[in-house]
Amino acid sequence: SALYVIPPGFVESSCRSRIFWMKLNKLLLQGKFFQLEINDPYAGPILLDEKLASRCGYVLSEDVWGNPIFRASVLGCHVANEADELFSLTVNIKVSSFSSMRAAVTYTYPMYCSYSSWASREIVCEENYMEVSVKTDVPAVSNDFTVAWMSALPETQNVAYQLWQLMFVSPSGRKRITVSDATKLGYSFNNTLSRVYLRAPYHSNESDTSVVSGVNMNMVTSTSMYRQRWLLLLIDTTVSCPVDGISFTDTTITWTVPSVIPTLVVQESTFLSKNILMGVDDRVIVNPEEKNYLLEHNETHIRITIPIGAEGGKLKSSISSGIYGVIYSIDLFLEHTWTDADWQTTKYTVIKSITTPFMPQIPTVINNTLPEERLFNVAFGHFLLDVSLVAIAIGNVPFTLREAQQHGFKIYETPFSNRTKGFILEVSFDDPYVLKEYVNRNETKYTLLVNYTISVGPEMTLYYHSAEVECVIADIELPEAVGYCDEENLYLTIPTFGLHQYWNLYLGNQLLNRHVALTNGYLAATNSTHLILQIPLFAVGVIYEEVSFQKIKARFDVALRKVRTMETLQMFSVSCSFNSSAFIICHPDGTIMISAQMKTVPAIDMSKTTLRDSSCKPKEYNEGHAFFKFHVTTCGTSIRFEGDHIIYENEISYEKETLPGQSIPTITRDPDYRLTVLCYYRTKETLVLGAFASDPSTSPPFGSGTMLPRSNIAVYRRIRQTLNVVSRVSKDESFMEFYEPNTAIVKQLMEPVFLEVELKDESPNIELYLENCWVTRSLDFNSTPRWNITVDG
Repeated sequence: SALYVIPPGFVESSCRSRIFWMKLNKLLLQGKFFQLEINDPYAGPILLDEKLASRCGYVLSEDVWGNPIFRASVLGCHVANEADELFSLTVNIKVSSFSSMRAAVTYTYPMYCSYSSWASREIVCEENYMEVSVKTDVPAVSNDFTVAWMSALPETQNVAYQLWQLMFVSPSGRKRITVSDATKLGYSFNNTLSRVYLRAPYHSNESDTSVVSGVNMNMVTSTSMYRQRWLLLLIDTTVSCPVDGISFTDTTITWTVPSVIPTLVVQESTFLSKNILMGVDDRVIVNPEEKNYLLEHNETHIRITIPIGAEGGKLKSSISSGIYGVIYSIDLFLEHTWTDADWQTTKYTVIKSITTPFMPQIPTVINNTLPEERLFNVAFGHFLLDVSLVAIAIGNVPFTLREAQQHGFKIYETPFSNRTKGFILEVSFDDPYVLKEYVNRNETKYTLLVNYTISVGPEMTLYYHSAEVECVIADIELPEAVGYCDEENLYLTIPTFGLHQYWNLYLGNQLLNRHVALTNGYLAATNSTHLILQIPLFAVGVIYEEVSFQKIKARFDVALRKVRTMETLQMFSVSCSFNSSAFIICHPDGTIMISAQMKTVPAIDMSKTTLRDSSCKPKEYNEGHAFFKFHVTTCGTSIRFEGDHIIYENEISYEKETLPGQSIPTITRDPDYRLTVLCYYRTKETLVLGAFASDPSTSPPFGSGTMLPRSNIAVYRRIRQTLNVVSRVSKDESFMEFYEPNTAIVKQLMEPVFLEVELKDESPNIELYLENCWVTRSLDFNSTPRWNITVDG
């Protein structure tokens, strides 16, 4: 690969205490792959991998913003060291568009660090290694610090390195190994001009775990030994680092580190804490309280508390099991300096990357709808800035954002507090995708069904959230009907707005549609705004409030009911008085009212007209009319069945008076007159025969009636006289076996009755014509009720 000039802004580096820090700009690595190589002054570039990193004091990770971070100890394997004060390290940054790293561009980047304020012992607890360095002097052979001796010193160190050995103490026992063997186990040991250092991975076979003040510590207890003839140098290179100590609440992160670590402070009574610093990334925070950080310490603990979302860290949106939430990350370091009798000064540095567990943050839908503007205004949030709205569905109809804008929906972002944002959606009530439901008396419930699709984080994970927003406003005007009448009809004019959409018209409990109107004899006509109903006076559904001689007060009611709930909102009525000379009204309770007009020549006396039961006389009358009111169970009314109808029949009659004589009846000018009255009721409907608390005339008519006038002048009627007539009821059609007289006979409806009538009179001038035959409940054949068997033969 070729060498190139590093693009501006691609690399930043610093030297914090005794650590190189390098950051790469992720924006310049988008869609690219990269590798780091460490430039060894003698062996050339060496590819950085995990094993090399932990052994040689390197860390490759990301900061909370996603930028690659490289850290290196100044005592790293490939760091050039000048007198333990000036340090340099060169790395190669290889960038390629291919995962195989072919055609890679290589940028060479040198870093420099100056550090001279070494403590007697320095310990670094990094993410992937523990490092302890101890100030010591390689044994000198002369006190004459001549130029020759100084130039020979590196060679002396080289030889000395070959003679160092390490002794580890662990629960499994003591182990003494050479430096080269330690390297094979992942350790790194060396000495510089004035220091000896040991670097160890976490959780090695030679390490041990202990709990110090509630914090788990990983430690390597070791002694570095230098043996040369008569000289034996022993150096304590024990190191101990925390592996946990992090706790979370809904609002804070707490990081706890022990103040005193027994394996590092043998004489605790001489321990004295000198200085405690905290930092974020590679920067020391001088006044933590200004950033709402809390740094506390006592005899046992050092505790750092960070509010979740605080400056220096990063909140990141995330999706877990289809739930939206956030994760907060922050990179902290703690530097504790203390003294004790054994070590004079110890500088203890811990670098910790902390990430909270997934914290669900269920988005909220805020209804800012403006009813007076007939506009849904819905805010959807709160989201971090790494979230974007990519699509919506209204009423289960999907829209891209561009399609939604073209349709007329307004969608825009709005900032919220705490560095969050939301999305505003505006939809008109009148949009066809808004659900509309008629509720209460005059209100409409508008329902907006929204499904949001948002893209979360740099991974662009899709998250879906549905919401339902309702608004009820009084925007419906109930219709008002107008009624009027002419000589024969009642009329209702009703606005057609909302008809069949919000409400329907009902006649009693029956939906009033065109079929019912036609069946009942109504005429229905519509124009652009109204429905006009014409109801004949004697049509089904007309209520007769007052019925008197030659006068009817009639009313017609229809109910306005909701389409869905059948709730009655109001009644439309028209009421008028009519003059009528002849009519028959059949009420549902079985009451029959008749105004009969009888035109005979010569005229008859209307006061003497009767029903079949001669005791049933007119309630009112004049010269040409008679008004009767009776019940179907009285006045000799008969019943029969035809098809799906029950027919109740009676007759109004007037019989001329005759006087019995010796031979021929007295001649009179009075005409013989009869008027048959019929009321029809459907058999599938119930006829109420009980008494009404109110006037039954106010009940809606139930049956239909007719009157058939028949004159019997042509029929020669004999003077009534007693005849010897015997009737019997046969048990079957054979007429061989008969019921005993005065015996109750039980018959079902429509079951035939076999009746035999015999004339016993022996007079040759008498013949038997069976004209009317009926059954009564008593021996009095004039009693009521009665049931006709034959009528007019």
